[in-house]
Amino acid sequence: RKNTKRVPSFRKLLRTSKIKLDNKLKNKQYKQQSAAKKYRKEQKKLRQAVRDAVCRKPFPLEENKKKTITEKQEKEEEEDALPLDMMDEDDLKLMQDLAQKASFITRDLSSNEPVHIKKRKNESVIDKYEKMPRRMQTEPEKELIHLLPIKDKGGIIPQTMEKPVLNVTQDEEEDTEEMEVAEDANEEPLPVLTAEEMAAQRRRTLQERKTHIAALAAAILSDPENNVKKLKELRAMLMEQDPNVAVIVRKLVMVSLMEIFKDIVPSYKIRPLTEAEKATKVKKETQRLREFEEGLVSQYKFYLENLEQTIKDWKQRKLKKSNVISLKAYKGLAEIAVKCLCELLVALPHFNFHNNIIVLIVPLMNDTSKMISELCFEAVKKLFKQDKLGFASLGVVKVISGLVKGRNYNVRPELLKVFLHLRIKEVELKKDSEDIAPKKKFMTYKEKRKNLSRMQRKWKKAEEKLERELLEAEASESKEKKLKLHTETLNIVFLTYFRILKKTQKSPLLPAVLEGLAKFAHLINVEFFDDLLIVLHSLIASGGITYRETLHCILSAFHILSGQGDVLNIDPMKFYTHLYKTLFSLHAGGTNEDIEIVLQCLDVMLAKRRKQVSQQRALAFIKRLSTLGLHVLPNSSIGILATNRVLMHTFPKMDLLLDNESQGSGVYLPELEEPEHCNAQNTALWELHLLQRHYHPIVQKFAAHLIVGAPAEGSGALSPDLSRRPATELFEIYSMKGMTFNPPVASVTPRRKDTFSQTDSFLCEELNEWLQKHNNETAVHKPLNFAKLLKASSLS
Repeated sequence: RKNTKRVPSFRKLLRTSKIKLDNKLKNKQYKQQSAAKKYRKEQKKLRQAVRDAVCRKPFPLEENKKKTITEKQEKEEEEDALPLDMMDEDDLKLMQDLAQKASFITRDLSSNEPVHIKKRKNESVIDKYEKMPRRMQTEPEKELIHLLPIKDKGGIIPQTMEKPVLNVTQDEEEDTEEMEVAEDANEEPLPVLTAEEMAAQRRRTLQERKTHIAALAAAILSDPENNVKKLKELRAMLMEQDPNVAVIVRKLVMVSLMEIFKDIVPSYKIRPLTEAEKATKVKKETQRLREFEEGLVSQYKFYLENLEQTIKDWKQRKLKKSNVISLKAYKGLAEIAVKCLCELLVALPHFNFHNNIIVLIVPLMNDTSKMISELCFEAVKKLFKQDKLGFASLGVVKVISGLVKGRNYNVRPELLKVFLHLRIKEVELKKDSEDIAPKKKFMTYKEKRKNLSRMQRKWKKAEEKLERELLEAEASESKEKKLKLHTETLNIVFLTYFRILKKTQKSPLLPAVLEGLAKFAHLINVEFFDDLLIVLHSLIASGGITYRETLHCILSAFHILSGQGDVLNIDPMKFYTHLYKTLFSLHAGGTNEDIEIVLQCLDVMLAKRRKQVSQQRALAFIKRLSTLGLHVLPNSSIGILATNRVLMHTFPKMDLLLDNESQGSGVYLPELEEPEHCNAQNTALWELHLLQRHYHPIVQKFAAHLIVGAPAEGSGALSPDLSRRPATELFEIYSMKGMTFNPPVASVTPRRKDTFSQTDSFLCEELNEWLQKHNNETAVHKPLNFAKLLKASSLS
């Protein structure tokens, strides 16, 4: 029959509705599915017909098993076999009829049951299996190959073909021989390698791994966008299973991945795409960039998880199932993992998962391992110093505050000393009326149209454009954001400090708290000044803190009073008295390092508050400091003399101490604890003459400079290198921590010692003669009476 159905034209397709086209497509797909189902059914029927044809083929019964012992077999045959002439014709015929039936062989002849007994319901499976007829494999069963069937009017005719049989016996013999050879090979012991061979094999393996790591890293760095998938291959080497090189390879892969991420990570944070962004079509370049960013973030995340798991395994002393790496080696792996995390913390503060790294690093600052804790301290210090905006610093401070509170303030003091490295110099204070006033707003179009002429509008538009550009150049928004972050950070720091001052005043964290208060006290809100000064004075009066902590309390108090505290009417005389009283507790031993804090206190208490300090107080401090300079180390003496020089320039009439004549009534009382009433104007700085003979040349220069009145010019003036440096900086420069003398001692050529004779060593000639006479005589033990001899010589 001729197919009259025509192909629809293009115009007809255009006129066809979309719903109709969709229905046509669905019908076509349904027909295809129906045809496929029909084909599967036909194939199933074909396979079933082939199985039935195979099952209908008759199989001969199996042969009876031959008995192993030939002698017993022969005896049984002799006993069981009956000659045919001894059997009746009826019995012989019966046996022949039974032989034609299969049940004759399978039936148990010893039982009395009839042949055609019905099957019982409770018959066991084993009995059923035993009663099934066996197949006699006299000939090897031929395997059939199923060919394509033929279909005619009668139905499907299956087609099969016998598979050509190979010589199975030869193959089996060859297989058995190969198995025997393999077993012999397995039984042979592996060759034992010597130590040199093992070392050479390890070097070869390690070199292969290094080459592979270098090749992958070079490929990634050369083209990161196209080779981002190689990060996964490189990261897979973190699971190295070769026990000989596993530790070194894992360390190398950790460091390599860290350097790669530092190089290829962009300078912005990658955010996940929204569903709408994924659905929109973009350019190929944009799609490639998205795939690169997605792969980079996922691999970076997996890498950080691997580092975290390495540290956790070491902390929990946990071994993996493979046992490739020992517990001792886990410590080295954990140290490398911590180093990588610290590098990423400092190098990528803007990238994803930075807060996760902070959460990992901060608890390790309190770790018992000194090396790991120091690594984390240094990393956080670097982060604080380079963080200009303050966002990363805020994250670290929040985690530290939570850790201190969560551990019930049972942490190392170094955890709080990290706050001293924060780059916070100003915060948001109470705003003035100018700051609270609303910012200038630009005129709207309607206002311009109503109030301005056409030319004025033109000029106004240019003026507003210029103002906007100036605002962008000032970056006022970023400055406000920075101040806001710094204020929030400092609030958390002070909250931590005040909690420790309130709850745990005898804690080892107190020195770090007082040191932090001394640094940031000028940024505290004025409302807390009175309470904080009372707390500091009570700590000093209690006597339960060390001298260094006392100095920190004094320094904190004067920092508070030097900033916004100028407006407060508070008399800090008790702090002056305490410092004056305790200056002589310093010496050249362990307290020598505390002199740096004393120098800072003197600068804040005397030099910066010169209008509130009386002349008597200044004279008393100069005299006591000069006495202190006699029994401390050279760098402390230099710092003290530099402070005295500043005080002589700051306060007038300090040259009274360079004159021997007394001023006024009274005598200087050095043991008195009140600097105002010790009559320091009636003494002199005689200590400077002793310091002029000091072994350190810089101390000699400062003492000679102060004796002549500390002139700024002339022959007695100091060099600019010494005069322009503050006392604390001079203290650090001439420190002897490294057991080195600054300036270095000039080398002196050793002189040749003159030889001398025995006679030149004695002045008395008579004694010399007597000794020579005694040496020449025989050795007789007689007592020597030198006193009698000297008495006789003096009389003569």
